[in-house]
Amino acid sequence: MSLQEKFDKAAEDVKKLKTTPSNDQLLELYGLFKQATVGDNTTAKPGLLDFKGKAKWEAWEGRKGTTKDSAMEQYVALAEKLIAEIGL
Repeated sequence: MSLQEKFDKAAEDVKKLKTTPSNDQLLELYGLFKQATVGDNTTAKPGLLDFKGKAKWEAWEGRKGTTKDSAMEQYVALAEKLIAEIGL
């Protein structure tokens, strides 16, 4: 199975978790997913009152410079960890 196939499967499996991961885990998944699929964040930082948007932006911005393959590998590893902890 290629890295892209593992990544795609992990992205689908994360949606099927028995319970929702913590906010920190969700933000980590989001940042890795965006870095793997889009690359470095080039969007403007959300406004001060957009707390959710700002947190997501910062999670993605924190991954700046990470290669697509590295972000995919980290995403797959985190997804596998969450699946082992929470279950599908």
